[in-house]
Amino acid sequence: MALFIRPEVTEDRDAIRRVNRDAFCGEAEANLVEALRDLGYVEVSLVAERDGLVVGHLLFSAIGIITGTTTLNALLLAPMGVLPEYQNSGIGSQLVEQGLIRCRDLGHQIVLVLGHPEFYPRFGFSPELARPIESRFGGDDAWMGLELRPGALQGIQGRVEFSPPFLALS
Repeated sequence: MALFIRPEVTEDRDAIRRVNRDAFCGEAEANLVEALRDLGYVEVSLVAERDGLVVGHLLFSAIGIITGTTTLNALLLAPMGVLPEYQNSGIGSQLVEQGLIRCRDLGHQIVLVLGHPEFYPRFGFSPELARPIESRFGGDDAWMGLELRPGALQGIQGRVEFSPPFLALS
């Protein structure tokens, strides 16, 4: 069974909702995806399809990093979900790999994630890169950064300005 990673299309919306609802055992992430989409914050949204069935979803949305002098554009990787019966089969890893390639190809330089500290470092995410960047959601070692352009986070200190859909979660 081949896996196909591709950009989201309008016809995927119900399937994406199901993936996020089932993967996270509730409606919060599914509602978040719809709000981010409706308000124009989505930069990259990919689905993983197997035999015509959407089994995974990954979303990168626009955020800002407010420093003392400026606001830097960055991306937040959230959410990333896979239907429970397809988890632990490499689908999430393939979504992240393909998503980061697309973000880099689009010229993005910084990605932040609040996620599993055992999973995301294999893609280059580092808690050390995100430590100087305050997140209202905390995270300790689960709060990680990735430079899509080497040095993009060098010397950067500040706080994340989350989009309104994320603020509704807190």
